[in-house]
Amino acid sequence: MAYPSQVGPLAIAHRGGAGLAPENTLAAFGRATALGIRYLETDVRLTRDGQLACFHDETLDRVTSARGPVRHRTMAELRRLGVGGEPIVTLTEALEAFPDARFTVDMKEGAAIEPMARVLAQRSVGERVCVAGAWDGWLRRLRELAPHAHTALGWRSLTTLISCARAGVNAPRWVRTAEFAHVPVSLGRVPVFVDRLVDKAHAHGIRIIVWTVDEPGLMDRLLDAGVDGIITDRPDVLRESWIRRGIWDPMPTTPLPDFVPHTDTTKGAFRSTDRVRMGHEVA
Repeated sequence: MAYPSQVGPLAIAHRGGAGLAPENTLAAFGRATALGIRYLETDVRLTRDGQLACFHDETLDRVTSARGPVRHRTMAELRRLGVGGEPIVTLTEALEAFPDARFTVDMKEGAAIEPMARVLAQRSVGERVCVAGAWDGWLRRLRELAPHAHTALGWRSLTTLISCARAGVNAPRWVRTAEFAHVPVSLGRVPVFVDRLVDKAHAHGIRIIVWTVDEPGLMDRLLDAGVDGIITDRPDVLRESWIRRGIWDPMPTTPLPDFVPHTDTTKGAFRSTDRVRMGHEVA
């Protein structure tokens, strides 16, 4: 099913649900989907051997025992490091492990454009991915290479849309470069989202997705304002909020295989054992 096909607000697990399991790992993605979450957010960084690793930071320092840039390591080295005891995986492996989920992918560097286009080349894969967190030129080039992939607004278009909404003026038509706008609630202590942004975006056919929201009260306020989706580290909290409002539409949960890397470290194999580690004990 294509990424934008769901009717109603999108419930999106940030880094797979970083508040429940090690971020951007199959364990996080598995726990979120076991809760019924359809949409998973992740990030990609390019490795030394040209793989797209599901990893947020530019460096390894925060979430692994190693230091230095991700781009200086091969995929095999990253797997050995892991995050919170879970292996680091490639974007392709995550997509294959959760074929019924839809992914929002923040593309952290321009060098990832062509590898990303190759991953999304197959229509059935590209149509369930929305690429975000990048400059307009990067996303424009990606759409040229993978025309069936979905994207969010690039940074320039997004900044223009937000600035116009905060000033109470209409945004120019050229900001409508994509179907979605991923808007932070705030940057540090500076508020970014304002309620009138929703109407300003909807006037251009743009759906507003707000990140990163973990508090039930704020979730309710944003939904009352008419946002089209929420990205959260706590998919369990978001799920309860959706249920309380009567809008929860869970993805059917099915047993998923565990991940076992191939010895060549560029592909993954899967087995049906040890599902608990992937989060299915809560299904």
